[in-house]
Amino acid sequence: MPSRSRNREILFLISDVGRLLRTYADHKARQFGMTRAQWAVLLRLERREGLKQSDLAEDLDLQPITLTRLVDRLCESGLIERRPDPVDRRAKRLYLTPAAHPLLDRIAGPIEEIAENVLTGFDPAEAGVLLTQLELARENLKRAIAGKTQDAVKRYG
Repeated sequence: MPSRSRNREILFLISDVGRLLRTYADHKARQFGMTRAQWAVLLRLERREGLKQSDLAEDLDLQPITLTRLVDRLCESGLIERRPDPVDRRAKRLYLTPAAHPLLDRIAGPIEEIAENVLTGFDPAEAGVLLTQLELARENLKRAIAGKTQDAVKRYG
């Protein structure tokens, strides 16, 4: 198989795995009366509490209005809260409430179950290599996107 074809197959496979993972996570999240997107917000805040809404939207690759609606629902549910940014009065930072922690504890099991099902048969040593390679791919994509954005600004801005 030529290198170009193999590279293309890798990209298709990454895309398929991501799509199937989202579908599987949607199913698991519904069992908790939530959406995968709500899970993603809570899990990201668990890792990086105090994010600005704009930064969280970028991290999750969501439009700001879409994230605002998600955050509104999670605030109404008492799981997260918005606090003013001490430096930028227009910005809000997001924090988990005490009520979110028991829920995060409850969803930890199903998330581990997802991981176990997806990674069944993976050699732990090879999984480490795969993790490193996927992180590299993510950084390459971020650089490529940033480069395109800068080119567009130079041309049109």
